[in-house]
Amino acid sequence: MTTAPDTSAGILIVDDMEENLVALEAVLGSLSQKVVRARSGEEALKAMLREEFAVVLIDVLMPGMNGFETAANIKGLDQTKDVPIILLTGASVDPNYAYRGYTVGAADFLIKPFDPWLLRTKVNVFLDLYRKNRQLAAQAEQLKRLLTSDEHPGGEGPPPAATTPTTTPTTTPTAVTTATTTAGTDAASPAGSPVVASSPAGSPSVPAAHPPIPPEGPGAPPPPEPSPQPAAPASDTSRLADIAGQLAEVELLLRDAKGSDKKRLADRIAELEQAVGRLMVNRGT
Repeated sequence: MTTAPDTSAGILIVDDMEENLVALEAVLGSLSQKVVRARSGEEALKAMLREEFAVVLIDVLMPGMNGFETAANIKGLDQTKDVPIILLTGASVDPNYAYRGYTVGAADFLIKPFDPWLLRTKVNVFLDLYRKNRQLAAQAEQLKRLLTSDEHPGGEGPPPAATTPTTTPTTTPTAVTTATTTAGTDAASPAGSPVVASSPAGSPSVPAAHPPIPPEGPGAPPPPEPSPQPAAPASDTSRLADIAGQLAEVELLLRDAKGSDKKRLADRIAELEQAVGRLMVNRGT
């Protein structure tokens, strides 16, 4: 199952100086990825709410909302909290800047002047991670739809449980009734003996005092065997096993990655694995 990676998300660069934005665009141009400018923290937040970005580069020293405040606001929004942030700052900075940057949720911290090759490499890592996460999410959604179609064919509810047909005993037209001898008792019947009476046609038969006991011994008929349950087709069994294997592989990849969304997605895939297991047990695999 292969899904084309989503390359629509671009790179956001945030700096209040035009020459720094031009330099960043020149360094990142070889990545063939869309680069969006922002001249302030407020402008950066508006851009992130308008479109999706794979990574954000923010200059620390900016008037108004500085880089730390901008990063904290980005991490405080549900829509943008998982976007990785790289903070950029000059050489003569406070030694605690790096610690402060990681505290607000930045993924990396670079000091100017930085090596262009190093910056491209770090940005490319985050771009590749974004594409793989989107691909895994698309595959998980496809597997979810496949499991749903298997459990509810035709868009209907779950199939009704198989019922074993019951055997209805045949009633005889006559029933034995116990009665006391009255004045109108047949002369051939001794006093106090049971009388065999025939039920009229169409009238319900009178139940016997005790239910009939099935015959025993060598000549007794064998007990009825339970009807065999149909086994799952071989094609469905192999298909479910393949789905379970793919889910396990996707879960392991997500467990190795970092981020709260990836853990939630891995937990969801684990639930889908359990659903596949239950489906395989129910089908007799």
